[in-house]
Amino acid sequence: MSVSRRRFLQVGSLGASLTLGDYLRFASAQDQIDEGRSAVLVFLGGGPSHQDTFDMKPNAPVEYRGQFQPIRTSVPGVEICEHLPQLARRADRYAVIRGISHSLADHGLGTRYLMTGNLPTPVVDYPMYGSVASKEFPAAADLPSFVSIERPVEGPGYLGAEYGPLSTGEKPRYGQPFRVRGITLDGTMSLDRYRKRRKLVDDIDTAFAEFEGLDDSVRSLDRFSQQAYQIISSPNARSAFDLSLESDREVDRFGRHEFGQSMLLTTRLIEAGVRFVTVLLEGWDTHQDNFNQLGRDLLPNLDQSLTAMLDRFGEQGRLDSTAILVTGEFGRTPKVNKNAGRDHWSRAMCSLMAGGSVRTGQVIGETDDKAAGPVGRGFTPDDLAASFFQNIGIDPKTEYHANVGRPITLVRNGSTIPGLFA
Repeated sequence: MSVSRRRFLQVGSLGASLTLGDYLRFASAQDQIDEGRSAVLVFLGGGPSHQDTFDMKPNAPVEYRGQFQPIRTSVPGVEICEHLPQLARRADRYAVIRGISHSLADHGLGTRYLMTGNLPTPVVDYPMYGSVASKEFPAAADLPSFVSIERPVEGPGYLGAEYGPLSTGEKPRYGQPFRVRGITLDGTMSLDRYRKRRKLVDDIDTAFAEFEGLDDSVRSLDRFSQQAYQIISSPNARSAFDLSLESDREVDRFGRHEFGQSMLLTTRLIEAGVRFVTVLLEGWDTHQDNFNQLGRDLLPNLDQSLTAMLDRFGEQGRLDSTAILVTGEFGRTPKVNKNAGRDHWSRAMCSLMAGGSVRTGQVIGETDDKAAGPVGRGFTPDDLAASFFQNIGIDPKTEYHANVGRPITLVRNGSTIPGLFA
């Protein structure tokens, strides 16, 4: 790596969210591109209620089981929430992992744990999934390796900012032009004008070339400026972010709501060759009015959009090469509170995995009769991370060298979940 972390701090650009220019200036694809690998992380920010989605307890007392009814799925003996009918019909395309348990019922710490697979510590800043995938599987020269729709959920950690995501800066909304920072060229900046502006920058760079010669890391930035220009002017990259190219049928299939448009963009990016996409669906922190919020918006939107992505990847034969993880940071309390809501609960939660080598059409793990905790040992976020990395094609016991003075194991304490893979 030509630009050190210290140098990056000196130029004042360090941050979890990078513009396109920042991203490319500090990212260099050194390895051979493996075009077969990609992954999607759907993060349900706020902590979804496991017992009102994929781990229902219809025989529990009413103050525990809540207001929703279970429905049968395409897999015999497996039931999920009535507000997830499309996913119920496609239960053979994913695996449900129940009984995931940890002790961090705090949004920040819980998110960091679930996004990295390592218990947060002040000693080591662990990288999020997409940063690891970006390091191991760089994309083509005219595409970013890692995109986070709207904003990054966590940072690149000890891998360094060059493996942070290209953050879009906002979520796409139906009927509104979608502007990605550093990529979209609207009416105020035509490609011709961009080329002329770049020519002016090149002239200035030439005039000050002798000063750049004083610092190798500064001089190397010109190469990344060139790569940024390649992406901005690349039909492949520009079309990947252009949702107006989708038919009305596809827009309707994914949904004209914000999450549907985000999932449609996620799908297009993977199809174009981006290696990892994180998409965030927030609103699951339902301390109040849990059942109305879930039944009216959150569950129907998730049901429609996740189904559409699974269907489209399946139609393209892309599921075998695309690992998918759907998770939040924790679950919700077994007992409904006085505000018809559920509070933070990390002792039990569930996640979905699909694509890659996942043996789909099954439920792994279980919780007790009130969904309060796992039966037996259960699984940890470390186990979930080890399994997700394994499905992406990255050994979870890979060691990286960082500035802590010793090699760091990617997922130190986790093990692949037994029975999850074919």
